[in-house]
Amino acid sequence: MLITGITGALALGTPARAARTEPDRPVNILFAIADDWGYPDAGAYGSPAARTPTFDRLAHEGALFTRAFCAAPSCTPSRNAILTGQAPHRLGAGANLWSELPATFEVYPELLEEAGYRIGRMRKGYGPGVFPQWPHDPAGPGFPSFAEFLQGQPERMPFCFWLGSSDPHRPYDPELGEQSGIDPAAVDVPPYLPDTPEVRADAVNYLAEVQRFDREVGDALRLLDERGLAEDTIVVMTSDHGWPWPRAKTNLYDAGTHVPLAIRWPGRATPGTVIDRLTVLSDLAPTFLHAAGLPIPTAMTGQSLLPALSDTAAPRKFVVLERERHTHAREGNLSYPVRALRTDRWLYVRNFFPERWPAGDPDFASPNQGVFGDIDAGPTKTQLLENRHEPGFAGAFRLATGKRPKEELYDLASDPHSLKNLADDPERAGVKARLREQLRNWMLRTGDPRATDPRTDFWDKVEYFG
Repeated sequence: MLITGITGALALGTPARAARTEPDRPVNILFAIADDWGYPDAGAYGSPAARTPTFDRLAHEGALFTRAFCAAPSCTPSRNAILTGQAPHRLGAGANLWSELPATFEVYPELLEEAGYRIGRMRKGYGPGVFPQWPHDPAGPGFPSFAEFLQGQPERMPFCFWLGSSDPHRPYDPELGEQSGIDPAAVDVPPYLPDTPEVRADAVNYLAEVQRFDREVGDALRLLDERGLAEDTIVVMTSDHGWPWPRAKTNLYDAGTHVPLAIRWPGRATPGTVIDRLTVLSDLAPTFLHAAGLPIPTAMTGQSLLPALSDTAAPRKFVVLERERHTHAREGNLSYPVRALRTDRWLYVRNFFPERWPAGDPDFASPNQGVFGDIDAGPTKTQLLENRHEPGFAGAFRLATGKRPKEELYDLASDPHSLKNLADDPERAGVKARLREQLRNWMLRTGDPRATDPRTDFWDKVEYFG
C-alpha cells in the first residue's frame, strides 16, 4: 500500500485537538530512538551494507515512512520537539544543545501518566542538558532495562516506555566494526565525502552500532511477544537526527535531518504500508496522545500520524527544519541559526548569520570536538582536516566547513545531496520567492522569534558540556 500526495502546511493549533480515538482496549506505546542514525541506513530502505532485521520487521508488519525528518539535527532540540510536539524555536533555551527544558512545557509522557499510563525510560532520554525543575528526566523515570520495567507492570494498566540508545553516536569501537562482518566495499559513500579506506572503515564502525541498536529493539519485541503484549502495543523505531559526519549532523541538508521511521500498530497500520508523506518527528507526541484517546494541546505544532496510517491524512506541502546553537564551537558560544523549508522536491535554506562559520570557528577549539566544533570528532573529520589542501579532499572540506550564503535552494529531484545551490539562478527565482514566503509565514504563525528579529542571539545559553 502506497500513501502519497503530501500538500499543506504544518499548522499551529491543529484541529486534531478535538479528535479522539475510542480504542477497544488501552494501547501501550514503545518508543525506540537511536542516537545519530541517518536515512537510508536500513535494509528496508535498500541499503547494501546496513543489517537491520528488527527495523525491517517493523516496516513489514506496519508502516515504513520514507520522508521522515527530525525537527532539528541536534540531540537536545530534536528530543525536546519529540517530547513536546512543538517546533524547537518555541522552547526557549530548549532549542539549543546542552540546555534546559523548563517544566512549564507539557510533554507527552507526563500527559499520558496523568491519564493513567505507567511511564518509564532507559538510558538516553531528554538532552543532553539539565532538568532541575523536573522530578525526573522529561522522557520518564529511569529503569535499567525494558525487561525490568515490564517486571513491575500491573495488568490492565497501559504503559509508555522510551527505549533510548546511545548507538550509533561517536566515538566508535573499531573492534565492534571488525566483528560485524560488514563489507567496507558495500558502504555507500555519499559525494560530499572523500571515498577513502579510512572513511569506509569509519562507516562500518557506525553501521555496527546501528546493528547493535537494532538487536536491542529486537530483544524488546521478543519481550512483548512473550508477555502477550504485542497486539496491544504501538512500536515506533526512529532516530533523533542524521548520521554524525561532516555536512550531515547539525546541518539542515537531508543528511542531517532525514531519519528512518517505522511504526507498527496491529489492527491500525496495514502491514507493508509505505508512507511517502512528509513527516516531522514532532508529529509523534500528538500521535501518541491521539492513539490514547486524549486531546492534543493547541500548543503542539506537530500533527497526529493516525490519519496518515489510515490513508486519510490532510495534504501537507512542506515541513520546516531548524537549528540554533549546537556545541560551544565559536567565540562567545555563538550559535549558527538556520531555518529550512523542505517540500517533496525542494529544499530552501535561510542562514541568518552568513558571516559566521557554519561548522564552527576554524581557530577556536570546542571543549569536546576541536576546531570546527559542530562536526563530531572521529577518523573522517581528522582525515578531512589533515588533507584539506589535497585535491581529493579540498572540495569535501569546503562543503563541510565553508561559509554559506544567506539563502540556499536545492532541487532534490536532481541533486539529492544538496551540492548545487540554485538560489541565484534566475530561472528559479519564482520558486525561491514562493518558498521564502511560505517559510516566513510559517515562522510568523508558529511564533518563531527570528521571523521578526532574525539577527539577535536572544536564547538563553546553558554552559554545560558532556
